[in-house]
Amino acid sequence: MRFIEIEAVPRSRRMFSLKAALEGCVAPVELSPYCGWVLDSLSGQLAEEITLSGTSTPKQSTPLPKRASAEKIPPDSRRSSSPPSSAEPSETKENDHLSLQETKQEVVPAAVLSSKVAKVEGCIRMYEEMHRLKAKERLRQRQEEQEQMVRAAYAQASEQLKRFDELRELKRHQEFQELQEVMEKSSKEAQGQQEKLKEEHRHRAKILNLKLREAEQQRQRQEELERLRKEEGQERLRRLYSIQEELLQLNQQIDPNYRHKDLPRIDLSAYSNRGNQICGLVSGLIRSTSERGFPTQADVASTERALQEMRGLISSMQQEITAALEEKKRKDEEEKKQKQKELEKKEQMKSQTPVPAQQTGEKQQKEGLQVKTEESIMQWYQQLQDAAEQCVAAFSEIANCKGNTEVKKIKTNLQKAATIPVSQISSISGSKLREVFDKINNLLSGKPVQTEGQTVSVTQHPQGLEFVCYKLAEKFVKHGEGEVSFHHDSAFPIAVVLSGIWELHPRVGDIFLAHLHKKCPYSVPFYPARKEGTSVEEYQRMLGYEVHDSKVEEQDHFLKRMSGMIRLYAAIIQLRWPYGNRQGAHPHGLSYGWRWLAQMLNLEPLADVTAMLLLDFLEVCGNALMKQYGIQFWKTMFFIQKSYIPRIEAVTSSGQMGCLSRLKNFVQKCLRAEEIPLPKGILTPSFWRT
Repeated sequence: MRFIEIEAVPRSRRMFSLKAALEGCVAPVELSPYCGWVLDSLSGQLAEEITLSGTSTPKQSTPLPKRASAEKIPPDSRRSSSPPSSAEPSETKENDHLSLQETKQEVVPAAVLSSKVAKVEGCIRMYEEMHRLKAKERLRQRQEEQEQMVRAAYAQASEQLKRFDELRELKRHQEFQELQEVMEKSSKEAQGQQEKLKEEHRHRAKILNLKLREAEQQRQRQEELERLRKEEGQERLRRLYSIQEELLQLNQQIDPNYRHKDLPRIDLSAYSNRGNQICGLVSGLIRSTSERGFPTQADVASTERALQEMRGLISSMQQEITAALEEKKRKDEEEKKQKQKELEKKEQMKSQTPVPAQQTGEKQQKEGLQVKTEESIMQWYQQLQDAAEQCVAAFSEIANCKGNTEVKKIKTNLQKAATIPVSQISSISGSKLREVFDKINNLLSGKPVQTEGQTVSVTQHPQGLEFVCYKLAEKFVKHGEGEVSFHHDSAFPIAVVLSGIWELHPRVGDIFLAHLHKKCPYSVPFYPARKEGTSVEEYQRMLGYEVHDSKVEEQDHFLKRMSGMIRLYAAIIQLRWPYGNRQGAHPHGLSYGWRWLAQMLNLEPLADVTAMLLLDFLEVCGNALMKQYGIQFWKTMFFIQKSYIPRIEAVTSSGQMGCLSRLKNFVQKCLRAEEIPLPKGILTPSFWRT
């Protein structure tokens, strides 16, 4: 057995070497008590030998402690719990190599060591190597076992995953199969239901087609019957119109025969009255049939009987006229002979004085027309003027309130409350117009109203109501001659408000007429005559002209003002406030308009003025008069065309033909169309919904 010579090293170094050697083993080395004692003995001997040979060593070293070898075990025992590592043997070899080098440099040569220490040291190293190899083998086996266990666990997990995937795929396939079966079953049921619905639909469609075909056939039959009925109705209506036209022509033959009124013992008025009655009956019949649709055969038979009666009437009248003419001719011959005899006697009488000639300056009235208005109309005109004067006298305290500040303030507020709403009248919307009406009505009814932030009421002064009535009527007339003269459409909203106020407060209407007649005497109508002592300026004012500083307004401006007031008057007589009491009569309705038209045509025409007034009146009120009076109105239109327009032409100069030309064209157009158009700007029912 070979012993390795080891230099004596310090105990600490040897402890490090043994510790490093032991740390290279996988499993800790457990030493018996005997081995510990041996190591302690060897350590002591080694120390003594080192001491003895210390003089021979070139370098003195520190003596080892007695239990140096025994102290090397505890580190190994402390490391016994840590697992072996494959890298530790290599580290142990490197540490042993370093320990040997240090030992050779520091300690005495190995020859001084005892053989026993070397032997034990070698045994220990062999023992350590054996245990290291065993530990390495054991570690390898454990690693293999761990790898086998890991592979087995991996294989088992893979198999379990495959089984799980197979189970999940199986369940998914089963669910898909079940879903597919349910869908197929639902599809079959839906298809069966659909087929059933299709069959029901085809059945219903067949029934509906049959019904539609029957309905279409019924509709076609009804349309054919309706067409035939309309054709027959239109034919009967054309027959009625032709009969009406013939009746009008026959009736015109009666009117010109008034020139035979001077015939002895003949009265043709009965023929004229009966002719007018027949025309009126036919016109009413046509109007009623037009409203309900087409005329019946009975209506045609009635008109034909009326036509036969009219023809018989004409025939009887002509026979009577012929007999009367023959009688007159005979009498004329007798009178002629008698006059010739008297003339011969007069020539023989030389002592008779000549008859004075007539005054050359006297105007001759044309046949059939008047110069003055009827007495009844003038009385009505005077009554209205008296009522206006009484109204002025009734509020004399308010009118003459210069020194009384309180009354003056009341007067100003009342005047604003009366005039401002009239200025707000417009055709913007029906709701706005109703607000204006309510303000005026509330003021006249004694209710408090708001004006420019102040509360005003006619009860604030005993004469407040009379003052408001007068100012309100005056404002309406001013609005007519101002606003309406420039904007003709504005006549209708003003007229409908005034008509409603007139119906509830007649006092306002009477004062309005008084103001209107004073501003425009042609609205009566009458032509004021110039009295003795009346100045030219005063007479111009009586005729309606405005005179300022001895200057009379221009004719065009005068005609515009007159036109505005006549248009307002024509609108008033045909309109009613839609929210008023419909049971009562219109306070100043179409009968007044018919009277105005008749009286106007009975007066001698004036240049410019008459043509303009007639045109404005007919444009605004002609349609309403046509619906109300029918054939009588058309007879009036024929009279205007045939007789009255030539009279206007006779007094009109070449520079004043504008209004006359427009009147002539309007009348011709209406007679040709047998219709009077609705006036422009008339308020329709839809206006009151705005």
